[in-house]
This record gives sequence, structure tokens and C-alpha cells, in this order.
Amino acid sequence: MTKAELYGFLAGHTLGVVGSISAEGAPQSALVGIAVTEDLEIVFDTLNTTRKYKNLTSNPKACLVVGWEGEKTVQFEGEAFLPVGEELKRYKNVYFSAWPDGVSRQDWPGLVYFVVRPRWIRFSDFDQRPPLIEEMVFEV
Repeated sequence: MTKAELYGFLAGHTLGVVGSISAEGAPQSALVGIAVTEDLEIVFDTLNTTRKYKNLTSNPKACLVVGWEGEKTVQFEGEAFLPVGEELKRYKNVYFSAWPDGVSRQDWPGLVYFVVRPRWIRFSDFDQRPPLIEEMVFEV
């Protein structure tokens, strides 16, 4: 699978489950609305009162699962950060292209945008026999 094909798969989905780890080491997961950049970065918004916000600002390691129609999925591991300034504007534009109603939420108190940069991605397609399973590793 090429990077462009993987982008196409991710861009075809607007929901993903993000996982994070609390300061006490407890796992936490949440369904979030996502968008993806051509560099395979995943963008999502959340409130600064959520567990995922607290977890990811303390420990940026994050994972996501995207896609569950049929048996095609992406497992995604990476590092999350809160973009600022011009970088934030660029990521918001990516997010708003997938979630146009996100523009109206910008005035919500405590709304933030996370970006997760990929470190490891596995695409699995068990709808075919034999199954297709491909991994990509990204340099830190």
C-alpha cells in the first residue's frame, strides 16, 4: 500500500477511536471526529476538560483505530501535540475540510486541536483472502 493509498483510506473516514494513558497508567479511549493531512497526521478537536486532553498533554503517546466497515482497518501509533499560531490555522483548515460544522464550534470554551504524527501504521484488509496486512514505520 502506498502512502497515497493510505491517505485515501484515512481521508475516507471521519471517525476514529483515540487511545491515551493516564498519569496513573490507566488506558482511556474515546471516539473522536478526525481529519487527515497528506503527511498522514490525524487532527481532532476536544475540550481541555476531557480525560484525553489531560492524558495527552502529560504523555503525548497516542494510538488510534480508524475504519470498521467490513474488515478494513488502520491501527495508528504516534505522538500528539497541540499546534499553535500559523501551524494551528493550517491544521484547522484540514479539520474543517472534513468537519465544516467545526467552524461553528470554535467559540466553545476550552476547545483545542490535537495533531497526532504517525510513528507506526498497520493497514489490515481481512475482506480478501489471503488477508492484506501492511505496516509503515516513520522516523522520529
